[in-house]
Amino acid sequence: MLASPQRQITAFSPVCKTPEQEKRAGSMQRRPWVRCRALTFAFHANTVCRFGKPDHGSSRRENAQSTGSPVTASVAGFCVNLLYITSMEKERHGVHLIAEIARVSRGTVDRALHGRGGINEATRERVLEIARQIGYRPNLAARALSASKATAKVGVCIPREIHFFYDELWGGVLEEAERVSQLGVEFNYRPIQHLGGGDVEAFQELVASGVDGIIICAGNPRDLKPLIDDAESKGIRVVCVDTDASESQRSSAVCVEPHLSGGVAGELLGKIVPPGSKVAVVAGTLMAEDHRRKAEGFSETFPKHCLGGETAAVIEGHEDEEETFRKTLDLMRSVPDLAGIYVNTVNCLPVCRALAACDREGKVRLITSDLFLDMCPYFEKGTISASIYHQPYRQGQIVVRLMADHLISGERFPSIVRLSPAVVMLSNLRLFRETRPKEPLPEHEGSPELARHFEMRILD
Repeated sequence: MLASPQRQITAFSPVCKTPEQEKRAGSMQRRPWVRCRALTFAFHANTVCRFGKPDHGSSRRENAQSTGSPVTASVAGFCVNLLYITSMEKERHGVHLIAEIARVSRGTVDRALHGRGGINEATRERVLEIARQIGYRPNLAARALSASKATAKVGVCIPREIHFFYDELWGGVLEEAERVSQLGVEFNYRPIQHLGGGDVEAFQELVASGVDGIIICAGNPRDLKPLIDDAESKGIRVVCVDTDASESQRSSAVCVEPHLSGGVAGELLGKIVPPGSKVAVVAGTLMAEDHRRKAEGFSETFPKHCLGGETAAVIEGHEDEEETFRKTLDLMRSVPDLAGIYVNTVNCLPVCRALAACDREGKVRLITSDLFLDMCPYFEKGTISASIYHQPYRQGQIVVRLMADHLISGERFPSIVRLSPAVVMLSNLRLFRETRPKEPLPEHEGSPELARHFEMRILD
């Protein structure tokens, strides 16, 4: 017996006539399903699915009882006890099998497998876990045929620096690009050195090269807006990643909501500094919508969680380590009673070094953004209290999937795909992929720095 409380649902499948019954009825077409008396699902700590035995007549029933043997499998918390499996049941596979086990529609499974919206995160994770456990792999050849061997060109404009963050974003883009290239999608890479530096020129070059879609980090949204609007009017689809150009007519965007990200940092810092504390924000460039809205979200949220607290300064380091180090030193001198700093860009190492130079490590509480291997010692020493993680690798994967699905299959773009920020602390630090040492690239592929590796993949 199953432990209570439990809920049982019984579903009956259509009845398929035996060949003799179909002949008598004059049927000329056999039905594509197999009779299964009932499926009873009992839900408790682990859901148990018990498939009822096929009924093929009393004479066959005795034979089935003497020869049939139950098969048991556990899939993503589902203990599946298959008492009898018919030939048609054995043929179920792929998306159909995942949908049956997860008890969702095939459309829901498709959205989960391809990172599209319209599905809650718990369902997505459950579907992906089931797919992993049954060893599901997409049939790329079949997808290519179904797409009528469609071909498309996609331009990618993402910064190289700061490489700690953008290496992960590029990694997700390149991995997914390699997969969808088998479906006839060609990628034209136009990296820029820094966020907002040269993205207008790179965008114009991609448009002139005849691409069908452009993936871009919009570091300069004001100047990019007319270019994006013009490209969209010509049928060139533009999807922003990490940093949005929300005022433009871009087709979609993939990012962590920046105002929310800054708000999470403001709440964290507000709860670990004393009441009445002065804090500061170190941004990359406030010209970028992502950095500006993070600073706004922080400044609005911090005083709600720190009575009498205030944001004493917001400085821009322009993603330059030397400039950020120098400005942080000046900040410490101008606000000697500073209690905390929020770095809303990945460029946190010069801030850590400035705190050490002033002998303020651990005394000024530091909330950073994202994660990379060189940050680990600063977590262990207590210099960094927490970091807000923006899932750059997953952003890169999703943005390529969105573009490829639209260009190949005509899938509609969601207006925006928002990922949830995660909080990294010392206790969960080693759970993140960025904290694992990277394997060096083979010698023939260039420098171990992934940014240099990109140069070999750019199409001139």
